[in-house]
Amino acid sequence: MVSSPGPLGEFLRARRALVRPEDVGLVASSRRRLPGLRREEIATLAGISAAYYLRLERGQDRRPSPQVTDALAGVLRLDADARAHLHALALGRHPARPSSPYAPETVPEPVRQLVLGRTDTPAFIQGRYQDVLVANPLATALSPSYRTGVNLLRAAFLGHQVRELHDDWDAVSASVVASLRARSGPVPTDLRFAGLVAELRAGSPEFRRLWDRHDVRPRTTGGTRLFHPTLGVLDLRYEKLTVLPDEGQVLVVYHAPPGSREASLLASLTASANGTSHVTSNAAPHDAPNAASHAEGPSE
Repeated sequence: MVSSPGPLGEFLRARRALVRPEDVGLVASSRRRLPGLRREEIATLAGISAAYYLRLERGQDRRPSPQVTDALAGVLRLDADARAHLHALALGRHPARPSSPYAPETVPEPVRQLVLGRTDTPAFIQGRYQDVLVANPLATALSPSYRTGVNLLRAAFLGHQVRELHDDWDAVSASVVASLRARSGPVPTDLRFAGLVAELRAGSPEFRRLWDRHDVRPRTTGGTRLFHPTLGVLDLRYEKLTVLPDEGQVLVVYHAPPGSREASLLASLTASANGTSHVTSNAAPHDAPNAASHAEGPSE
């Protein structure tokens, strides 16, 4: 009976396909039928036998030594995050599994009040499965996606509205999925998470292609470009802070430098969200989509 490749074999196969021969000093040949390196090339460069590497990809051997793992990571040109992920796969580490994955996620009242009490910056809590659990009015005014009950992954990959709001959706979607892999751990065992991934893979060829690349890249801070129907283009910073590690809950906050154009527009939006003023319009007609969205897509 043919064995399953398992998470380690799937990762090695996916990453091998992304390395070009010229990236590792080999001569590319027009006779190659498939992208990436051949198995025997990986084995030679890593200093192991082709037969042993084949067993790793096929799942017949799932515990390479740290030395072999490091050698493979080097040949596959993995960055620090992907290298750590490969080592975790080689060790067979499993992430913590929620005791009741289908139970409603709840936000502790002090954390809820912290989010709702922020009136100057958009803020929300996303759960383990990328559901918005609580959002302040300014976050919802920034984008209808930031409201309680919305699953940010489904909104991004199973709908059309989010995609149309980005000027570089390819980079955004790749970042989202790579971050999702980083958060899920090397060997996801959560049945609800597995069901969500299966739903997205079945409903979105784009998500399936990106998920099968096995990119791993966490995101905790950075810059993002927002498109608001009234305010126009907003360049903001975002921070993602883990508030309940065991529950997978993350606080997402958007902010702008004091005195900047964006800070002024956020203040205008705050007044509108609180019902005290009208939003100052800065959007040209071609900059006015139906809703706002952020260039990072779902908050991974």
